[in-house]
Amino acid sequence: MNEDERFHLKIKYGDVGKYVILPGDPGRVPKIAEYLDDAVQTAQNREYNIYTGTLLGEKVSVCSTGIGGPSAAIAVEELIDSGATTFIRVGTSGGIDLRVFGGDLIIAEAAIRAEGTSYEYLPQGYPALADFDVTSALVKAAKEITENEKGKNYHVGVVHAKDSFYGEVNPDGSAVGENIKARWDSYVKCGCLASEMECAAIYAVGTVRSVFPLKIRCGGVLTALWNAERSKKNMADTITEDTTSGIKCAVRAMELLIEKDQAEYREMMARMHGDIRD
Repeated sequence: MNEDERFHLKIKYGDVGKYVILPGDPGRVPKIAEYLDDAVQTAQNREYNIYTGTLLGEKVSVCSTGIGGPSAAIAVEELIDSGATTFIRVGTSGGIDLRVFGGDLIIAEAAIRAEGTSYEYLPQGYPALADFDVTSALVKAAKEITENEKGKNYHVGVVHAKDSFYGEVNPDGSAVGENIKARWDSYVKCGCLASEMECAAIYAVGTVRSVFPLKIRCGGVLTALWNAERSKKNMADTITEDTTSGIKCAVRAMELLIEKDQAEYREMMARMHGDIRD
């Protein structure tokens, strides 16, 4: 092992920016990188494809996480060790709440921990929460790019994070299917917006690695491809495979965070210079 090189991502400290967009699909990374300035591929290994460019003069990276919590947690761990501090997951999901239509954006302010990875980081009962500043930036970005109509709207709330895709799609194929269905029904009753596989793990890593003075910020925006509950009830839906709006939301939110960080830095420097002059 090269002690200077991260074991899975094959990057070194400084190869990535402080700001990182996290899709699951390695094939989606070049598409997102097109929104950056002067983006080039930094590394590629296993499910991890990494490009780095700039936004508003700041180094920004795009790193795929693969499918599920374990690989997502590895990516965030090694990205933090390489200098990253702000993460936006941009992914796909299946809608649950009947207000959600395929094509809508879901801003995940928290995730139900129905997977296993987060329990390696957070104790039982501790929530997997997104950072408030990241969530606020995503909401502001979503307001700019969405419309108040089915398939083009946005929602903010809790999502369901799981380990088994087919356990949820086909619970009768599992020996514990009745338990899966009972839990799912409880999420429906609680107004859970959508189901996905990575937010809980990413938020959990961000929570425990955000130890003073290091501040780790994580958030997520998901495109609902369809609504599972609407399908079950034979209700109309707007099924899609287009993730462009989610990508635009993530990139715009990152711009807003960079602008905020730059403004705070300028203000801090002005105060320091003012104190010196006084």
